Parts: sequence; structure tokens; C-alpha cells
Amino acid sequence: MVTTDPVPYRVALVSFPGIRAFDVSVITEVWGTDRTDRGVPAFDLRRAAADATPVPMRGGLSLTPDRTLAWLARADLILVPGLDDHLTPAPQPVLEALSRAHARGTTIAALCGGAFTLAQAGLLDGRRAITHWNLVDLLRAEHPRVTVEPDALFIEDGNIWTAAGTAAGIDLCLHLVRTAHGAEAAATIARSMVTAPFRTGTQAQFIEHPTPRTDRDADALASVREYALHHLDEPLAVADLAARAGMSARSFARHFAAATGTTPLRWLLDQRIAAAQKLLEHTDLPMAEVARRTGFGSEITMRQHFASRLATSPRAYRASFAAHASRRPGTEPPMPAHA
Repeated sequence: MVTTDPVPYRVALVSFPGIRAFDVSVITEVWGTDRTDRGVPAFDLRRAAADATPVPMRGGLSLTPDRTLAWLARADLILVPGLDDHLTPAPQPVLEALSRAHARGTTIAALCGGAFTLAQAGLLDGRRAITHWNLVDLLRAEHPRVTVEPDALFIEDGNIWTAAGTAAGIDLCLHLVRTAHGAEAAATIARSMVTAPFRTGTQAQFIEHPTPRTDRDADALASVREYALHHLDEPLAVADLAARAGMSARSFARHFAAATGTTPLRWLLDQRIAAAQKLLEHTDLPMAEVARRTGFGSEITMRQHFASRLATSPRAYRASFAAHASRRPGTEPPMPAHA
């Protein structure tokens, strides 16, 4: 899973008539571009279909498969694009191949309306899933055994990932890179795509459109977020941030959620975790110092948040990902640039 590994990380793009060209493009941009010269691990992206027939897509485009569905047995990650017609029945061989892959324990992720394909395969029965906000009711009606979440960017249940519409597919793909290869690899890919490197799955799918009044509020909120990113080692109580924005705590929380899709505390925790990941990947700083610099206060608190958010410990995270990056003792990487 590093650039020198003899076997690249294998990714299967499941292909059949009706899949969305946008989702195919996102998958191809994230996993199909060689960025090993910038420290990103080598990926082996394959377009898997029932046969070699070109797969038609909207807009006069087509996708040429280069592997059969049997290649899913070799994949580390399987990706299912969304659909132009969300009730498009997937070919039975596709559904059977996805079921076998899940039984083997392979990670499967669906973008946007790809959740309908996973539901057709029965893989979402009794599980939580998300899709584009405009398709939530349709997914519930067509697949009542699925627990459809009304508002999230992406979620996971039983090693199956689903994402909301369009841009949320980018967020999920970057999150999957981050999970398997570390925060720096995901950030490098995000920079090359000129997209935000870090949006958590718990953010709202859409954010209120600004008005002239909220434009002014947004400027104040952006300034506060910028301040917070450069002072993560400080307590940063919500009341203090609200005062810096010139708002009451209640008004600040309301405007913050409208602007970012999440709460101030959740946003702040996400930034602290992201900053800690950077330090763990790039420095040899002691755990207590990493916790201090990122505002967790103690290694115990940092460990608790890593366990709840990342299902790992800071030490295990460093052991997994620090070897992927050039580490300099005591050197602090830049904070996330996504205020």
C-alpha cells in the first residue's frame, strides 16, 4: 500500500449500461491517475463488466471494460457508480458478483444512485445507507428493508459505503483513500483535483443559500474558522468563537451549521483529528506533544476520539501510515487549508 509495494492497491469499477459518466470520471480521476511521483501509492484501477462490450453512457460516451466480473475476486475495493435512471435494473451477473464479493469481506462503495444497485443485490437489507437527498424517498419506497438516512454525505455499515449525490462521491472517494493510505495521500489527490481535502460524512447534504445578510455572516464565520485552524492548541470554547464572530453562542451555532453543514464542536473535532493525523504521519513527536499541539489536551483524550472517529489508536495510525511519508523529528506540517 505504499508506492514501492510490488502489488498496487486494486480497485474495481463495476460497469454496466446506465451508469453515470460523472461518477465514472470521479473514480477514474481518484484511482486511475498515477501520482506516485508525489508520494501517492500505486493504484490498479480496472473496469469490470459482464463481457467486453463497450458500456454506453449518457452524452454519447462509452466505457470499454478491461476485465470481467471475475476480477472482483482480486480487488481490494469495489466501486459502483450512480445511475442515470435510478431504477435501472443491474444485470444479474453484476448483482451476483457483488454478493460474492461482500461475502468475501471486500469493501464495496456506491456513489449517489449506486445505492439502488446495492439494494437490488440485497446488500443493504437491514443496513443504513444514503443517496442523493432527492432520491431518499424513492429508495425507501423501492427497498423498504433499507434504513435510509435522510441527511449525510456518506456513511458505512458492514463494510459497505454509500454516498449522497454528485460532489459527495468525491468526498467518499477521498475518504476511502484516507482510510487505506493516510491523510497525506488523500490531501495530495485533493490538491491535484482542486477540491476540498476533508469533508466528513456527517455533514449535511446541502447548505442554505446565502442572502446579502448571511453573506456578511459568512465572512465572519470564515474568519473565525481561519483563526481556529491556527490556534488548535488552545481550548477554543464555542462561546469564545461566537464572541470573535460578534454573535451570541446560539446564533453562532445556527449560522455555523447553515454555512458548513455541521456543528462548531464537530467541525473543531474534525480539524483536530486531521491535524493530529498530519503530525503522526510526518513527525516523531511524542503522543503527548501531538495531543497538546492539536488541542486534545492529553493522549488519553486523543486516543478516545481516534477510536470513536477512526476506529484505531494514534499509535496504530502512526505505525500504519508514518512510513509512507518523509518524517522529520519535531517538524510540524501545515494545518488543513479548508476553512
